[in-house]
Amino acid sequence: MKLLTAIIKPFKLDEVREALSAVGVQGITVSEVKGFGRQKGHTELYRGAEYVVDFLPKVKVDAVIRDELLEQAIEAITHAASTGKIGDGKIFISTIEQVIRIRTGESGEDAL
Repeated sequence: MKLLTAIIKPFKLDEVREALSAVGVQGITVSEVKGFGRQKGHTELYRGAEYVVDFLPKVKVDAVIRDELLEQAIEAITHAASTGKIGDGKIFISTIEQVIRIRTGESGEDAL
């Protein structure tokens, strides 16, 4: 099992959710986050005053998935979240040792 974490632009969330559902990912967790990478923020003009926005709004999508779905899920996110511009985001993959469903006590892949 793998934990797939994707940091994407907020307006791409619905497309990513639909793409993950289409490849068989059954559940995701979504968080609103702020951050920067190579984009390093940007300058905005508000009521004639210029100010720097260091942290840009992003969405963090977490999904624990079976190993056999990993490549399909990565491809689905890559295609759905891409705009071709800087700041499209990143995907991180981590190994999950154990999953336990609280309600039933099921563990492992049965808990997914």
